[in-house]
Amino acid sequence: MRIVRFTTGEEPSYGVLTGEIDQYGQPADDAVIVGLAGDPLYVGIKLLEKEYRLADVRLLAPVLPRSKVIGIGRNYAAHAAELGNEVPAEPVMFLKPNTSVVGPNDAILYPRQSQEVHYEGELAVVIGRICRDVPVEQATDVIHGYTLANDVTARDLQRADGRFTRAKGFDSFCPLGPWIETDLDPHDFTEGRRIQTFLNGDVVQDGTTADMVFDVPALIAYVSGVMTLLPGDVILTGTPEGVGPLQVGDEVEVSIDGLGTLTNKVEARA
Repeated sequence: MRIVRFTTGEEPSYGVLTGEIDQYGQPADDAVIVGLAGDPLYVGIKLLEKEYRLADVRLLAPVLPRSKVIGIGRNYAAHAAELGNEVPAEPVMFLKPNTSVVGPNDAILYPRQSQEVHYEGELAVVIGRICRDVPVEQATDVIHGYTLANDVTARDLQRADGRFTRAKGFDSFCPLGPWIETDLDPHDFTEGRRIQTFLNGDVVQDGTTADMVFDVPALIAYVSGVMTLLPGDVILTGTPEGVGPLQVGDEVEVSIDGLGTLTNKVEARA
C-alpha cells in the first residue's frame, strides 16, 4: 500500500495511491488517490468514498515527524572511505530537526552560510508505534513503512564544526517522499534493492541496500536502545558512495527499486 499526504489547495489530507509505478518510479498519468479519514498512524486505514486524480493534487512529505529524524552516518563502507572515514563498529547516529523536512518537488534551499552543499540519497524507515529496546527479531512489528530521503548536507560546515547538527539541520535539508510503501519487508533491503541518485539527469550514486553495514532491523534495535521512538519518527539509513555538490538550479532525484522517485530542485535561500 502506498500512503500519500497531499493537498488540493486546502488542508493536507491522506490517501492511498492506486495503480502501478513504471520502471522510473513514476505512477501512471491517470493514477487515483483514495481518500483516508485522517493520519493512518493514529486512526488506522479508514478508506473514504472520495477519490482524487493524482494530476489534480500536490504531494507533500508523506510523514511530518512530530518528534525526530534520526540519521545514520557511514553506513555504506564505500561512502565512509570516500570521505576518509573508517567503517564504524557501531552505528553513527545524529538528529535532524523536523523543520528540515520538505516534500517531493519542494525546493532545497541553498543556505548563505555554505559554499559546498551535497546530496545524499537514502532509504528512510518510518516508525509506526511507540517503542523502546526493540529486539532485532521484532523490528518488523514497529515499522509503518518506507520512503525515500535526501540527507542534504553542508559538507564545508560539517568539516568546520566536526559535528553534524548545523551541516544537516537547515530548513529543507530533509526531502522525503513521494509516498510511504507499507508492504515491504526489511529483508528485501538486506538482500538488496538498487538505490540511485541523479543530478540533472546523470547518475551520480548507484548502489544497493545490500551494502549497508547495519541493516534495517539492526538500526531499529540500536536506535530504540538509546531513545524512545514515536509514531512518525524517521530513520535515515545512510547513503552509498558518490556524494557530491549541488548548485542553485540543479535538479536532484533519488530512486529506489519499488519505492518510486523523489525529485527536488535547488534554489537560493532568500
